[in-house]
Amino acid sequence: MRTVIIGDSCTDLPPQYIEEHNIPIVNYIYNFKGKEYFDDFGKTMSYKEFYAAVRAGEMPTTSQTNVHTLTEFFRKYVQEGTAVIYLSFSSALSNTYNNAMMARKLLLEEYPQGDITVIDTKSASLGEGLLLYYAQELLREGKSKEEIVEWVENNKLKLNHWITVEDLNHLKRGGRVSGAAAFVGTVLNIKPILHMDDEGRLIPVMKVRGRKKSIKTLADILQERIVRPEEQTIAISHGDALEDAYYLKELIQENVKVKDVMINNIGPVIGAHSGPGTITIFFLGNSRQF
Repeated sequence: MRTVIIGDSCTDLPPQYIEEHNIPIVNYIYNFKGKEYFDDFGKTMSYKEFYAAVRAGEMPTTSQTNVHTLTEFFRKYVQEGTAVIYLSFSSALSNTYNNAMMARKLLLEEYPQGDITVIDTKSASLGEGLLLYYAQELLREGKSKEEIVEWVENNKLKLNHWITVEDLNHLKRGGRVSGAAAFVGTVLNIKPILHMDDEGRLIPVMKVRGRKKSIKTLADILQERIVRPEEQTIAISHGDALEDAYYLKELIQENVKVKDVMINNIGPVIGAHSGPGTITIFFLGNSRQF
């Protein structure tokens, strides 16, 4: 039985990678300036345009992918006898995983012979993207569906996410920091360092003063926590902060020899909550626990 691995637009993978490997993508929807847009890797609205508007005060909103959309997306693969693996955005950040499980249930009632696996990646942005990348590599190597699912389940909580943001007010809107903390932090140029915990939630873990120091801290954390770096493709995502993303890449490569570095923008669905200037590093360690 042929296997297909499906991702969603919160993977923030480079669009050329998605196209080259013909990866099916479930596109999230965001609301912007009174209109609905698909999160389609910058095709409909460029990343530059999106972040420029957010910097000017625009407040986009996002919504989960509903059961009907997911059911119809999976249906064509089930009908043709293809085994499905869907890697979902963290269930702690969206209800899409639960909706995908409901879509699976409905389809298996209609097609009992269907083969659908839905995985809660407990990940976001290029952390989720790296899991899809590695799963796709295993598929290309001829690994079975069961072997791919086992690898993802065994490694998803080793996928480290470390984040810093430029503007604390976006975290305040999302309830990650209080209004008072955002005000004081802005005045004192305090930058939080956050990570994704085992539940797939974004958790503040430390504070540093200044943008350069926050980016260097991400590089230092990677150096301390990464395992077998020479075998790894690591990833950096950014909210319209390409220069800072390359600065982080340089800091890492000064001290750690990694196989490759993937850099891409944070898409509108995640960027609506993290804001412009966000920098995130993703890599495999022994665990996420901090």
